[in-house]
Amino acid sequence: MAVVLSLDAGTTSVRTVAVDESGTVVDSAQQEFPQYFPRPGWVEHDADEIWEAASSTLSLVARRQAENGTPIAALGITNQRETVVAWDVATDRPRHRAIVWQDRRTASRCKALASEGVLDEVRRTTGLVLDPYFSATKFEWLLTEGAVVADDNLRLGTVDAWLLWKLTGGAVHATDPSNASRTMLFDLRTGGWSPDLCGRFSVPIAALPEIRSTSGRFGTTTNDGPIPAGVPVSGMAGDQQAALFGQACFTAGAAKNTYGTGSFVLINLGPELPTPVDGLLNTVAWQLGDAESMTYALEGSIFSTGATVQWLRDELGLISEAAELGPLAESVEDSAGVVFVPAFTGLGSPWWDPWARGTIIGLTRGTGRAELARAVVEAMAFQTRDVVEAMVEAGAQPLTELKVDGGAAVMDLLLKLQADQLGVPVTRSATTEVRPVPVRTSRGSPSRASRTSACVRGLSRPSSGSAWRWRRSATTSSRTVPADSRRSFMVPSLPRVAGFTGPGSERADCTGGPHHRPDRRRAGRPAGSS
Repeated sequence: MAVVLSLDAGTTSVRTVAVDESGTVVDSAQQEFPQYFPRPGWVEHDADEIWEAASSTLSLVARRQAENGTPIAALGITNQRETVVAWDVATDRPRHRAIVWQDRRTASRCKALASEGVLDEVRRTTGLVLDPYFSATKFEWLLTEGAVVADDNLRLGTVDAWLLWKLTGGAVHATDPSNASRTMLFDLRTGGWSPDLCGRFSVPIAALPEIRSTSGRFGTTTNDGPIPAGVPVSGMAGDQQAALFGQACFTAGAAKNTYGTGSFVLINLGPELPTPVDGLLNTVAWQLGDAESMTYALEGSIFSTGATVQWLRDELGLISEAAELGPLAESVEDSAGVVFVPAFTGLGSPWWDPWARGTIIGLTRGTGRAELARAVVEAMAFQTRDVVEAMVEAGAQPLTELKVDGGAAVMDLLLKLQADQLGVPVTRSATTEVRPVPVRTSRGSPSRASRTSACVRGLSRPSSGSAWRWRRSATTSSRTVPADSRRSFMVPSLPRVAGFTGPGSERADCTGGPHHRPDRRRAGRPAGSS
């Protein structure tokens, strides 16, 4: 029995997973790589270190499969998306550190472009917003401020293109539409690079990768690589689009959220090119086959989820490992009025404020580790609700279910809070790190959809006369607000949520009655603001 390898190059680590013909994960390896913060708001990676981590995990898994006599049928790549890499054909080395999707160094440039009226062109062409999150201004900075010369030996791309280049020994420079659509240089109408936008950002099209179908054959591995030569690279996708596919969200209206370094809510929109919506992103979900049309998605991007957990661990030392967060947060009934806005690198959807900064309010002398941990978990649920509400307000079909994955999805408390906030079932995949594998199937759904191990639902609506306790965001005073007169300028002290069925079944019963969802202001909005 052969295996397919999935190479997942995330923001903080690289993981290689081996999947057998039944869809079962049979082996995996993971390796972290350094994060660099040379200035406030700047986030960088060393592309060589990303490749070293990828090569190490691939080698380990490949060696173990060889020892078992298991051949490798194919390799697929998924990756952090907007991060940009510039490298040299002659030396096969990066010309500058990679600028990470979280980096905010081009915020002033984006503001200036908006004042020049460029936003309408960007929205109309790419479905995105003018924000340093996306690749275009990062490429521009490299070429203008980063001393990267636009000569014939220059290659530009996102992390998928860099890894493909290395795996194929420099034979292939390519990407797919899901990654290309995150650069702010991709024309959603034509399915190719926009000459106008490339010109505006001084990005030479010749240095950019060829755009190929998500499910296409990109090339084969070489003799001097981490896995045997001749293995086809058959499939590439941005990590969030890959999770949408891996969660079997194949029909219009199906939605998922990935709680990773950030959180990313995506709704499948089908084959019709959507109209741009303020505060949200239109993006390519995938293109399956060269002759098939692209599938689009509506996305809300949240910048800090797992990154906040890392901050608690590495900078504050409140936890020694990420797995401690859930039990610590669950050890208290609520956050005791502490509200946390994790705007370390600005706010993404639906606010798009690159100047926002992280905020903690409601601290008292009695605030301890557990209350801060609880506030962090609550912030994850609050930010996701912000995005989902914005999607519905923009005309998206109200959710009937939210499928979830990512590292933080292992926390039962988070999923309980999320179900309560959204008022819909939240379904967790059996494997929280959900990615598709490059196995060709017949047109339509894959032969094996994602299994589920847990389903979450919120509280039933309280009976008449019941009330919930709320705390004002700006003070420690509290007031009791009837359920029918709740207002968004209040921040809740959330009740514990019942009705969660933990791991152990393929799917728990999600057919409950009405859900209670306490209102509260959106994360990042000052108390009393409109």
